[in-house]
Amino acid sequence: MELAHSLLLNEEAYNQLGEFQKAEFIFEWLQFLERLLPVTSRADIRENQKKLVEQLTSLLNNSPGPPTRRLVAKNLAVLYSTGETFSVFQTIDKCNELIRSKDDSPSYLPTKLAAVVCLGYLYKKLGRILGNSFTDTVGNVLKAMKNAESQGRYEIMLSLQNILNGLGAAAIPCHRDIYKAARSCLTDRSMAVRCAAAKCLLELQNEAVFMWTTDLDSVVTLCFKSFEGSNYDVRLAVSKVLGTVLAKALTSKQTPASTRHNFRRITLEEVLELLGTGFLRGSSGFLRASGDMLKGTSSVSRDVRVGVTQAYVVFVSTLGAKWLERNFSTFLSHILDLVSQSHPKAIQSQMDAIGCRRCVSFILRATVGGLLGEKAQIAAAKEICQAIWKLKKVVDAAMGDTNLETRTSATDVTASQHVLVCALQELGSLIRGLGTTAAPLLQDSSTGVLEAVISVILHPSIPVRLTAAWCLRCIAVALPSCVSLLLDRCIERLNTLKSSPEAVTGYSFAVAALLGAVKHCPLGIPHGKGKVIMTLAEDLLCSASQNSRVSLQRTQAGWLLVAALMTLGPAVVQHHLPRMLLLWKCIFPSSPKDLETEKTRGDSFTWQVTLEGRAGALCAIKSFVSHCAGLLTDEVVQRLLPPLPSAVNLLTQLSSISKSYGNSLKTSSTVYRQKLYELLAVLPPKTYEGSFSAVLKELVADLTVPDSQIDASTFLLPPLCHENDLLLLGPLLQETDHRFIEEQLLLGNSTAGGSLEYDPHSIYEKAAKGDSVPKPLPPVLSVISAATRLFGVMFSHVAESHRLQVLEQLLNSIKQTKGSRQQIVQLNVVSALSTSLKHLANCRGSLGPEEVRRSALTLVMGALESNNPLLRCAAAECLARLAQVVSDSAFTAGLAQVSFDKLKSARDMVSRTGHSLALGCLYRYLGGIGSTQHLNACVGILYTLSQDSTSPDVQAWALHSLSLIVDLAGPLYHVHVEPTLSLVLMLLLTVPPAYAEVHQSLGRCLNALITTLGPELQGSSTTVSALRTSCLLGCAVMQDNPDCLVQAEAISCLQQLHMFAPRHVNLSSLVSCLCMNLCSSYLLLRRSVVSCLRQLVQREAAEVSEYAVALVKESREDFTPADVNIREIGLEGALLSLLDNELDQRLCQDIKETLTHMLTSMAVEKLSFWLKLCKDVLATSADFNTVASLDTTQEEETAKVDDASVLTSDSDERFHPFRNPRWSTRVFAAECVCKIISQCENAGSAHFDITLAQERKQRDSRGDFLVLHLADLIRMAFMAATDHSDQLRLSGLQTLLIVVRKFAAVPEPEFPGHVILEQYQANVGAALRPAFAPETPPDVTAKACQVCSAWIASGVVSDLNDLRRVHQLLVSSLVKVQAGKEAQSQQYNESTSTMEILAVLKAWAEVYIVAVEKQKNQSDAQNHHLNIANSAEEGYRDVTSSATGLLDLVQADLGTLSKLWLAALQDFALLTLPSEYTLQLPAEGGTFYTAETIENARPHYYNSWALILYATALWLTSTGFVVVDPDEGVTNLSRPVTPTTMCQDSSTRPLVKSPEDVNTDRFHLLLGISVEFLCSPRSDAAMENIIACLRALQALFDVPWPRSKIGGDQELGVELLNVLHRLILTRESPEIQLAALEVVRLILFAAQEHVKEKRRSAEVDDGAAEKETLPEFGEGKDTGGLVPGKSLVFATLELCVCILVRQLPQLNPKLTCSPAVQSGKHLLLSEDGSRLVAAALVILSDVPAICSPEGSVSVLPTILYLMIGVLKETAVKVQDGQLPLTVAASLQALKGLLSSPMARAEKSRSAWTDLLRSALITVLDCWDQVDGLLQELDEVSLLTAITLFIMSASPEVTTLECLQKRCIEKFKITLASKDPLVQCKCYQLLHSIFQHPNTTVSYPYIHSLVPSIVGKLQETEKAKPENAAELQVIQEGIKLVTALIAMAEEEHRAHLVACLLPILISFLLDENALVSATNSEKNLHEFALQNLMQIGPQYSAVFKKLMASSPTMKARLESAVKGNQESIKMKTAKHTKNPGKSSSIQLKTNFL
Repeated sequence: MELAHSLLLNEEAYNQLGEFQKAEFIFEWLQFLERLLPVTSRADIRENQKKLVEQLTSLLNNSPGPPTRRLVAKNLAVLYSTGETFSVFQTIDKCNELIRSKDDSPSYLPTKLAAVVCLGYLYKKLGRILGNSFTDTVGNVLKAMKNAESQGRYEIMLSLQNILNGLGAAAIPCHRDIYKAARSCLTDRSMAVRCAAAKCLLELQNEAVFMWTTDLDSVVTLCFKSFEGSNYDVRLAVSKVLGTVLAKALTSKQTPASTRHNFRRITLEEVLELLGTGFLRGSSGFLRASGDMLKGTSSVSRDVRVGVTQAYVVFVSTLGAKWLERNFSTFLSHILDLVSQSHPKAIQSQMDAIGCRRCVSFILRATVGGLLGEKAQIAAAKEICQAIWKLKKVVDAAMGDTNLETRTSATDVTASQHVLVCALQELGSLIRGLGTTAAPLLQDSSTGVLEAVISVILHPSIPVRLTAAWCLRCIAVALPSCVSLLLDRCIERLNTLKSSPEAVTGYSFAVAALLGAVKHCPLGIPHGKGKVIMTLAEDLLCSASQNSRVSLQRTQAGWLLVAALMTLGPAVVQHHLPRMLLLWKCIFPSSPKDLETEKTRGDSFTWQVTLEGRAGALCAIKSFVSHCAGLLTDEVVQRLLPPLPSAVNLLTQLSSISKSYGNSLKTSSTVYRQKLYELLAVLPPKTYEGSFSAVLKELVADLTVPDSQIDASTFLLPPLCHENDLLLLGPLLQETDHRFIEEQLLLGNSTAGGSLEYDPHSIYEKAAKGDSVPKPLPPVLSVISAATRLFGVMFSHVAESHRLQVLEQLLNSIKQTKGSRQQIVQLNVVSALSTSLKHLANCRGSLGPEEVRRSALTLVMGALESNNPLLRCAAAECLARLAQVVSDSAFTAGLAQVSFDKLKSARDMVSRTGHSLALGCLYRYLGGIGSTQHLNACVGILYTLSQDSTSPDVQAWALHSLSLIVDLAGPLYHVHVEPTLSLVLMLLLTVPPAYAEVHQSLGRCLNALITTLGPELQGSSTTVSALRTSCLLGCAVMQDNPDCLVQAEAISCLQQLHMFAPRHVNLSSLVSCLCMNLCSSYLLLRRSVVSCLRQLVQREAAEVSEYAVALVKESREDFTPADVNIREIGLEGALLSLLDNELDQRLCQDIKETLTHMLTSMAVEKLSFWLKLCKDVLATSADFNTVASLDTTQEEETAKVDDASVLTSDSDERFHPFRNPRWSTRVFAAECVCKIISQCENAGSAHFDITLAQERKQRDSRGDFLVLHLADLIRMAFMAATDHSDQLRLSGLQTLLIVVRKFAAVPEPEFPGHVILEQYQANVGAALRPAFAPETPPDVTAKACQVCSAWIASGVVSDLNDLRRVHQLLVSSLVKVQAGKEAQSQQYNESTSTMEILAVLKAWAEVYIVAVEKQKNQSDAQNHHLNIANSAEEGYRDVTSSATGLLDLVQADLGTLSKLWLAALQDFALLTLPSEYTLQLPAEGGTFYTAETIENARPHYYNSWALILYATALWLTSTGFVVVDPDEGVTNLSRPVTPTTMCQDSSTRPLVKSPEDVNTDRFHLLLGISVEFLCSPRSDAAMENIIACLRALQALFDVPWPRSKIGGDQELGVELLNVLHRLILTRESPEIQLAALEVVRLILFAAQEHVKEKRRSAEVDDGAAEKETLPEFGEGKDTGGLVPGKSLVFATLELCVCILVRQLPQLNPKLTCSPAVQSGKHLLLSEDGSRLVAAALVILSDVPAICSPEGSVSVLPTILYLMIGVLKETAVKVQDGQLPLTVAASLQALKGLLSSPMARAEKSRSAWTDLLRSALITVLDCWDQVDGLLQELDEVSLLTAITLFIMSASPEVTTLECLQKRCIEKFKITLASKDPLVQCKCYQLLHSIFQHPNTTVSYPYIHSLVPSIVGKLQETEKAKPENAAELQVIQEGIKLVTALIAMAEEEHRAHLVACLLPILISFLLDENALVSATNSEKNLHEFALQNLMQIGPQYSAVFKKLMASSPTMKARLESAVKGNQESIKMKTAKHTKNPGKSSSIQLKTNFL
């Protein structure tokens, strides 16, 4: 194929190929040429033009296939337009010659067609350049059309369209001729020709003025004719012509000169009148109404009506939204008039009426719902309301008219019903779409929407009442705040008007509909409503028999209400269950005898009431079973069962009852049947086993002797066919935008589809997917579908012997019927069998013995050859299910063989299609094809069938089947891939485009082949690249196909290819194809486009976006409206606007996902672009409504009124890319803003740091950072938060919350000390204020509380006066909360007030917590501050005021808050009790929740308890647990219900508790909640909750009283420690682990306090008693044993070991032996790890304090092992000589341990001494481990540890001679170290040892080490210090010796001083040397001089003696003293202030 890539055709390569490869080669070359010509230079083209033209024109004679001829034509046209045009006329002549040729043979046809196509493209491209030659050409083409067959007519029409397109106005001379030709083609037999003619006419009307002036009437009539017998594509194309022409006629300015004198402009009324005639009278013309019409028998054919309906929509869409807004009232009255009484013919039968109503609803939905923005929709709703009022007046007049003419007006009443139904449906849909933005509409009293709808509820016609109820349901879903009010209103009317039949049904419909709406309203309705409705229903049912005039209505209404009540779910229903079951029990006779007596009594009326009542009861139970599955316990099921046998019994008697009472009972009995079947189908079959045979008998009768003669296939079978197979049956069964009206064509003429009035019970059910209004089918049809479903369930449960009988019976019944009746029976039977096989397959059942299989097979095989294609399809699926159930390979092979044999012999289309599909389906449920032999046979047969060009149907079915086999065969198919691919390509290149169904099947085959090849397609071998090229070729052919569904297949094939071989798919051409079809009128094509985009942007979002924009910039000729947008707002914007206009839910979801992928990959790079997009969408929120709703009347200074105006100034009247986006789109935009923020967060800190952002922006102006757009973010959040739509308000508040949290800490560089958000205070305040208005829904208020607390807590605003505005909002909410649950509004469910109250309390808790934390930080800062000079006094005072101020703000309400918090925690504690305590819960509920809504309230408590707990703990600690309210025992709000008081009755409870009791209760409440939660936090528990809980515990144990509680209760302590241990094991987060360790420390501290207290009191009590007899306190008593599980010490140790071993696995003795852990390798811990280890060590050092002496001996080894282990593992040298945190901690802990009183207690002293010695040896051993490792270990740390032993342990530990020797040895080694830092530290440590008070300890060290120290100092004379470190060593040494001198006894002192003085004097410099000396030498000189000055006077005798003996020294000293007298004075002053630098290090590491 590479050889095909050249400018000229490579004829050499071409001639070597086979016949079929030639076609492929040519196509590939033409494709390449098409891409190459536009980019080739003119010179090259002109050079090769002659040859190229020859090659291309010669192809015309080669009978090219449709795609090839189109490419030849395109290339010729491009070639001439870029090259020379002189030879073009030869080409045109040649084409004309080919067309004129007399050769009519089929083989010559492609050449003729190619010539026709070629002419079209030449004229299209070259247009007027070709001069007048077109007249001949057009004449010639039209002449050829006279005897052309359908393909010819098709191509000629398309060619004429192209010619007209190219010539424009120049072609006027030919317009009439073309018009005539197109007229005849528009009513052609072939549908494809009609479509082509429509396209031609659409092109023609651009210039042919007569079409929309003089000939308008005939064009319209022609279109109506064309609709007759049309298919979907024709209706789409022709309605486009009709709509466009009429729109043109209405708006055109020009009129043709010739007709000017007798032509007048047409008016809108006339245009609508024209369309109306088509709708009402069809195509029979205006005057030539046939006799049928006059007699009133003919009805308009449905396809005409549906076509006209689509034309209406095109007409309005063409004129646009602005036009519709202006002319809406005219349009509305015309549309509604279509179903009014003025045209009785249109609505003479119910069927017609339903059809017309659907069409009218469709027109209104598509125009009002699809085109208008929200404001215009509100205006439209008002218009519709006016229309309803008008009709209402007519009805009232007619009803109130009592004179004799009422008969005539009664017809008016029934006639107005259809208009009302349409108006109400549209009003409902409109309001539902508007959502909460419709609030102003309903509040507008002048319109009176609710009044209008409610007034119609009493209309005499049932459909109107039902639709009014449906409309109310829509209003309720849109505005949840209305539900309760509407319910109350309807219930009240129902009660008062109980005696009016209309009112009873009307208002019961309304109540049922409103109950159905509740599940769509998350805020629910008050729980008590359920009780009211149940009582009302009982009342209606009980009073039904009192008044025969309303008995039927009351019975129906009563049961309808019960059934609707069930949809509220188990929580509500469980309270009414006993009453409902009682009603159920009473409705049926209790025994067969009672039924018999019933039969003898009564008349047809009483039977009607009885049947309706029982059907209603069955409905209610079915509703109960489906909506309250949770309540179906065995006990309830047992109570449901007794009436069932009686119900079945009545079912068997129905036919005899109907016979007795005539036809009047027919409908009632059918409905009863249907409802019983539906109920049985949802009950477990076991429950009615006894009735199986009776029910089956009835089912078989219903299926085989149906009441109706209606062919129900179109709604019974589609669910039973596989969705992929339905594609074979044409667009009617596929999802399209016009599905709503097209459905009626599908159902055949006998029914028009479903409608609400067929089953009132559907009003409370959830509407089926995509349906706006439920459309239940008529009972005669519903009963059949119910029967098939029930048959499916029962058949799989009856005995196998019984199955055979049933199947035999069904077979016989088919045989016995004839004709159409037989087909209906067959259809019912196959549906029933298919359903049962599906059930059997699902429950893995078996079908039964051979005979059963045979019967089933006979049934299916009969249907496989039915004339109904849908039935064949269902039969093939049924066969597949049969194979699945039998699951025996021999049986399956047998089935396949039957089909093989049939296909070989049969010649008729029916059996060939059926059996070929059967072959494909057969293996669908068996996990694929297993045998190659079978596969080969299948493929062979299907190949043959798919080439049968005489029957496109057979080709389509065979190819579809082939695609299934490719899919199912998997890897086995590889052998066949190449031949199949060639076959598919050949067919694609040769099958005429008119056979779209064949092309669609080919597309599915190609798709399956690509999937089979999969990732192999990436390979580079020649075979793979050939396969890949073929696939791409196939896709290219399909992309060029005119049929949209084929294009959709092409796109999904390319999508697959892109997934497997992305490099080989040309992305730019794919993206351009996708952009072109983004707004296609075919839903499936739009879905393919978006699904493909979704996949592309996951990998290459940026490229896709760039290609889309580049494509628009090139602005190619054929552009769709969507792309105009791409230029302005990119592909992203185009997708957003598509999302706004799209009504298909699945597509919307895909668009959202696509946009989300684009956002995540590109938002950071294209930040401004994305933010502008979101802003443009959200900007419409800031319209006038918003500004009005901002309440700026608060008492603020005038400057602050700017809140609102700041944010609305921007909406000037410039171009707006998004016209009135819907609220759902705006919500999506707000969500996008949140996603953008989180993307920026991952992208880097510059987005949240304005200084950094500005710096980078200056460096690179292209950089863009989020922080620079902060104003926009705030503005968008503000616009969303103040909108009318509640959803949008929630999103806006969420955005605001995120902005506040992310930007709170960003400083404002221009005003130091302030943050950047501070300037937006007014905006934040203004955004929050409306959310606290009284009418705001609770979920919005709850969200706003969260934002308030975040804003206050963020610390953005430091000025209290500014904070007060937001704080005031919270205060107002608090007032509302204090009113308690009784005062809550009755609008929503009680749980919503729980939600709001808890949100308020949580917000306050957050503010309080922050205030306390700030104050704490401050007091820390204050203490710190006192040590610092008062320089920053001002700034400091400022901060203090803000924190204390914040606390003051809260303090005012703290009394109230604390009570409310405690009450909320009590509620929470009750709600977390296990289910076995349910009975002990308070009957009336808690403080903030009611008992009935307990389940709904739970999540709200879970959401907020943690912060409330923390706040309460802080409050209690701040009061130290001493505050107790005097009225605590009495107040209602805070009844402490805790486990201790729960079971007592309130009367037994003491009225006022002692403060101690109250405190204990509170303590246990907080502790209990915490432990309960921490015991087993759910895996999804938020980190914040765990942290808050731990912080609360820390706060609790921070004060003495709770510590005394936990210290005194050891079990409690152990329990808590175990819980914390588990938490540490299961949660990795260091933050959680640190917080837990802090709690452990406090528990241990509490235990210590307790032990101390006991010891103290014991000592006090015993007073003079002997010390020895004191009892032992602390753990371990006098044995030292610790009991795991009971011991606090043991639990603490476990926990610490867990932490330490996890951070330092080397500490685990088990591990150290294993090779995995190499000893000696030191791991550096992370910062968090170090903190954890340090915290654990602190805890360990506290452990002995809570043990008895014996106990301490038991734990000491462990503790020492761990401490020294940590020291050993982490004492590693660090660069800067800093001590690691862990080392510092272990040394600190060691010090604490060594100085423990236990080491000195008599009972434990000797044991401690031994153990401590061992520990010291361990430390010493660390040193000697391996010589090599010495450089790693930090000697200083080990030395410090040794020093700690020496200093802190009792002398007997370290004075042991061998130990002492080793210690001294270590000091010697260290002194000899080269490292000055080490030496320095060593001197410091020795300094402390020498000063040890016990001389036995210090002397050995002094004796051993002093000589070497002095020696070292003497050496210094020669080697002066080089740097500060060395200088410090010398200074430390001298300090040491000075200290020694002070300690020494008199006789040795002189000797020491004599040693020291020469050294000091040797450090002095003379004047000359001082000038040139280094810094350190100077410092040394000064240091020495200073010391000499001190020592001299102290030891004057020695001093003088020495001076005398050495004159040189004396001279040196004197010169130094004199020479520097002045400077020394100054220096000394300095030095006294700032003693040597060493002090800082001592601070850090001074453990001693």
